[in-house]
Amino acid sequence: MIKLGFVLLIAVILVQGMLFWKYQRQVKDICRQLSFLMKHDSNMLITREMDFGGIGELADVLNEWLELKRREKKEYLKKEEMISDTYTNLSHDIRTPLTSLDGYFQLMETCEDQEEQRRYMKIIQERIGSLKEMLEELFTFTKLKNDSFHLEMSSCCINKILKDTIFSYYDEWTGRGIEPEIQITDKLLFMNGNEQGIQRIFQNIIKNGLDHGEKKISISLEEVENNIRIQIKNQVCHVEKNKCRSGV
Repeated sequence: MIKLGFVLLIAVILVQGMLFWKYQRQVKDICRQLSFLMKHDSNMLITREMDFGGIGELADVLNEWLELKRREKKEYLKKEEMISDTYTNLSHDIRTPLTSLDGYFQLMETCEDQEEQRRYMKIIQERIGSLKEMLEELFTFTKLKNDSFHLEMSSCCINKILKDTIFSYYDEWTGRGIEPEIQITDKLLFMNGNEQGIQRIFQNIIKNGLDHGEKKISISLEEVENNIRIQIKNQVCHVEKNKCRSGV
């Protein structure tokens, strides 16, 4: 009996020693895999040969962490690409009025006709206004991409913001012979948002309609099933000549 007990004890010690050795080897292997993944851009996940002693749970948690970091990296790269594209587009848009300004200043220097000079001056003022708007957009975009920037939110009256925006384009519409069709509900409609941001959206849409549309635009504001519906429609020329379609 003593000999049998001794043999069993030796067997238990050997089994425990083997398990400890495999456990230690598995931990080292996980550390090696993790070290490799931290140094290389790979979609691999942590693998293991055993689930004993919390190894399986550890590997699962590490894999969840790796997948989270990869999603965050993907979002970061997407955001960086968007920022790069935005800066490129804004730089191109800013360069255009600057080049135009230089040309009109040269024309003014060589022109002796006062009427023509006044016309050039008016165009220059318009280009400066356009440039100012673009720089303001760039400044706003720079602030928005800063994580510490806090956008002030408040209850905004959409009727007032839309009417003020429409009124600001009255002279430009009149100058182009455009009579906008406006239908704004008398009921005051409110939403939580940033007033300047909402106004900027309206300005961009209306400005696009003026720049690329025909002499027709309709603007409506109404409440539909407890939701605010805003429609800004204009007619734009398609690629084919003399064929137009309605656009929103």
